[in-house]
Amino acid sequence: MTNYLSEVLTKIGEEYQEHICDDSRHYLEISLAQKAAELGFSEGNERLRDVYAIIPLKRPQSGMKVRIDGRTFINYAQFESGVVAPRYVASQVDLPHRAYIAKGSMICNFA
Repeated sequence: MTNYLSEVLTKIGEEYQEHICDDSRHYLEISLAQKAAELGFSEGNERLRDVYAIIPLKRPQSGMKVRIDGRTFINYAQFESGVVAPRYVASQVDLPHRAYIAKGSMICNFA
């Protein structure tokens, strides 16, 4: 699982590189299961079904927004790319990461 999960997280970081701001209040959610399927990885999709990576955004996206308590992200880790994922996901890959410190109030952007 480690190899393909690392590749999925790396690919997400590459795709959103221009939109990431490490210290943003606005964020976008990306389904790890959906991204894995797009990349041709069928294994583990059931395990990742409800797991999302967080993309901290430089600018708010147009569309609906929902305010979320920042404590929701207490057990999340941030990779060097800026992509954020649950800590249990980060512990399964060999990508460098650190604890994610969210703002007190976060804003989920829906594209």
